[in-house]
Amino acid sequence: MSFPTDLEIAESANIQHIKNIAEKIGIHNDDLEYFGKHKAKIPLKYIDEEKIKKSKLILVTAINPTPAGEGKTTVSVGLNDGLNKIGKKSIAVLREPSLGPVFGVKGGAAGGGYAQVIPMVDINLHFTGDFAAIEKANNLLSALIDNNLQNKKFSLNLDPRTIVWKRVMDMNDRSLRHIVVGLGGSNNGITREEGFNITPASEVMAILCLSRDFEDLKNRLGNIFVGFTFDKKPIFARDLKAENAMAILLRDAIKPNLVQTLEGNPAILHGGPFANIAQGTNTIIATKTGLSLADYVVTEAGFGADLGAEKFLHIKCHYGKIKPDAYVIVATIRALRYHGGAKKGEYEKPNLPFVKNGIENLKKHIENAFKFGLKPIVAINHFATDSEEEIDFVKSECEKLGVKAILAEEFSKGGEGMTELAKEVVYCADFCGNDFKPLYKVDDSVEYKIETIAKEIYGAESVVFSQKAKNQLKTIYDLGFDKVPICMAKTQKSLTDDETKIGRPSNFKITVREFEFAAGAGFIIPILGDMMRMPGLPNIPAAEGMVIDKDGKISGLS
Repeated sequence: MSFPTDLEIAESANIQHIKNIAEKIGIHNDDLEYFGKHKAKIPLKYIDEEKIKKSKLILVTAINPTPAGEGKTTVSVGLNDGLNKIGKKSIAVLREPSLGPVFGVKGGAAGGGYAQVIPMVDINLHFTGDFAAIEKANNLLSALIDNNLQNKKFSLNLDPRTIVWKRVMDMNDRSLRHIVVGLGGSNNGITREEGFNITPASEVMAILCLSRDFEDLKNRLGNIFVGFTFDKKPIFARDLKAENAMAILLRDAIKPNLVQTLEGNPAILHGGPFANIAQGTNTIIATKTGLSLADYVVTEAGFGADLGAEKFLHIKCHYGKIKPDAYVIVATIRALRYHGGAKKGEYEKPNLPFVKNGIENLKKHIENAFKFGLKPIVAINHFATDSEEEIDFVKSECEKLGVKAILAEEFSKGGEGMTELAKEVVYCADFCGNDFKPLYKVDDSVEYKIETIAKEIYGAESVVFSQKAKNQLKTIYDLGFDKVPICMAKTQKSLTDDETKIGRPSNFKITVREFEFAAGAGFIIPILGDMMRMPGLPNIPAAEGMVIDKDGKISGLS
């Protein structure tokens, strides 16, 4: 039996006009800013701090994924549909996709099967222009920096060798990681080394996601650190008078985007930082908007719980003054086979011995949840290749840890396949006694915060700092930027900083190669191992399999 593609499912759905979705959650049509019939922006005035206190926040995370991912977004969308199916007023609040993965190896990020947010093609492409606005605001600051370097009348005396600000582009392009700008003579700027990050790793993206309101956004933009003068004085974006112009470019991007699921339930998509090289969660504004409009909000944190969830709990909860009421860990049988030693081509073949070996990865993430004071629920994202004995084994092993594992069948059944998980999430949010507590305080030393994450979350024995990292760490302390959360840049494929070490490794060290710091966003970025903040394309990019016909119909985009 052939299964329809994501695009065919989305096109056959009974898509409602976005005003009908807004009415369900109490948004007046006059307040919406429409982007066609199926997308709209929500004004910030709907945030209600009193209502937020009464609503339940459900965080969806995962084990360390295979390269294709384990379906966190699909489970999140399906769980939202399942909650609505059992009569709960629920909204999914998710991230916007980046074009890098869409045209690279991972594909889109709008869910899949019968658990999608729509219009899927629009969401996976330019959507409402938020990424473009972030990119332009970031690169406006770059242009202002280079303009000031050759400005003899109003020069800030900025030393080009110390500039840390990079341009961004929302595409995987490794050739832009380290470049030279300003070639071609004095009319073309000052020659200097530069580089690009991908847009989801931009500090402007991080600032948008962590800002409380528009005034906070402007202040954070002004606090972006640029570099030093020749006499060692720090220069910030506010010294270039950049914050207002940058904020003007973001005046619409700060508003959350309202869309819907295939089942006509509301979903808010806003912000899109990656979790391996950035903080991996949607905006505080979007999450609070959802909590103001519904009784339950389903949100996700990117990649495995060692990345997205840890950053959600230490960064987003800190700045947003929020905490999760329920915690869902997504696992797939194929990923457990992978962590148990299965090679490429064996992920989709039933093999209980592989699952028995790989279960240790899931157990580590369960243990970590308890460390935060959270009792997790495991969602086994179902694939047709899963055997009953493999599923039963996972359920049994979770039960030994006092955790319930539930089969999630959102891909093939939509919300109907998620009602059991939805009921358990509601029960856990109300009665499991979740009492979130961070593992470190922001006032702790940078070294202690990094070591806490490495030892408690990853299971490392120790942390090693390169000489370059030590020198940069001294700068962080000298500037007084140390009293902030940590945002690790680490491979998503392993609990370690080496993607080849699968399962639950032991007796390993974490190496901090270098540091970046986001003074405006308010966190420090230790870069571990070989991580790059501008990804590259695979040997066969997803772009090669995409087709658009003469009528504008697209295939191969999912």
